[in-house]
Amino acid sequence: MPRRQGYALLIALVAGTAALAAAVAFAGSLLFTGDRATAAATTVPQGVARTPAAPAHSSGHWLATWAAAPVLGVADPAQAQDRSRRVIRNVVHTSIGGAEVRLTLSNLFGTAPLLIENVTVNTRPVTFRGASSVTVPPGRQTVSDAVAVPVDADADLVVTLRTPTADGPVTSHPNSHQTSYTEDGRGTWSTTQWRYLTAVDVRGGATAATATLVAFGDSLTAGTGSTTDANTRWPDLLADRLHGRYAVVNQGIGGNRLLRDRIGPRATDRFERDVLGISGVKTVVIALGINDVQLMPREADPERITGALRSLTQRAHARGLRVVGATLMPYRGARNWTAAGERVRERVNAEIRAGGIFDEVIDSDLSMRDPAQPQRLRAAYDSGDHLHLNDAGYARVAGLLDVDTLLGTRATTDAL
Repeated sequence: MPRRQGYALLIALVAGTAALAAAVAFAGSLLFTGDRATAAATTVPQGVARTPAAPAHSSGHWLATWAAAPVLGVADPAQAQDRSRRVIRNVVHTSIGGAEVRLTLSNLFGTAPLLIENVTVNTRPVTFRGASSVTVPPGRQTVSDAVAVPVDADADLVVTLRTPTADGPVTSHPNSHQTSYTEDGRGTWSTTQWRYLTAVDVRGGATAATATLVAFGDSLTAGTGSTTDANTRWPDLLADRLHGRYAVVNQGIGGNRLLRDRIGPRATDRFERDVLGISGVKTVVIALGINDVQLMPREADPERITGALRSLTQRAHARGLRVVGATLMPYRGARNWTAAGERVRERVNAEIRAGGIFDEVIDSDLSMRDPAQPQRLRAAYDSGDHLHLNDAGYARVAGLLDVDTLLGTRATTDAL
């Protein structure tokens, strides 16, 4: 189902009328009658390879069609006092298709066990070791059983789940640039957070994909400045170019840093979970460092930034991954620009271009900067804050990756 057609499914599932809400609740009671005992938590440490038992008829290997890096969040203020069970409808967008799906649900930042029940993918029931509910301990994640549901590339999926309460720490992904929904006894609210869902894997079907690319970055990867619900973040647009032949997942977090915790754990700490733990990962694109340069406390030593980038590459190589790295884009005119920060950015970029950090380099600085004012973004690509890109800018970034090289249809010695 193409991207635009996916909205028809979304409208049918999340129209905010009371009658539909009642119908969905009634249907859920029919789907999950019988044993509702909580399953033994099928949990694994965050980032460890996930290998739940597969149905005997299954074939192929799992690839991540979508993922979102977990971040500590809180419940919406409007729902903070509500103790009724609530429904969460996470709307996510696929990069490749398949015949079977499995979900990863996370309670990484929770302080108490998390009960999750009545999970569906496009209305198909999802189980956990055969049970319709699962309790995820704090700091852990769980992987569902495989569920037979056809999934198209470049399509929207609605992953619905129910949790008991709305208060307390929430494992979520904020600023998703995609509209999802929460619902309780009082009504339905739209949200741009994904909650508890951190990965959707697929296998089987007619997909030609054999591996996954992980885009690992900050807000410039997460898509700040892009149009909500248009799927114009650069990893989405790269997936469009690949036409389902290579899975692409977006592990960008707005405000994320290499060397310090800020929004989300520092990149050096989350790399194991958010890159190496992704199903089928073979290539990683690293686009990080600008927040270390421009956010307080600012990193004044470019060698600490390049050293951290080099260490990520070494860890990726130890798992057999190919690493593509991006230079840091210009940001003069942004609120946090300083001359000292500019000198750090330029020194980081010089070392990246010199080689020895990544296998291949995307020179996004050179491609995105204004030729007349190299310390600034081109106006045509600037979202308006002089730091983040607009849709045209993200399309330009997506176009910098050589698809033939990625797919192996061109010699891998060619520059990406």
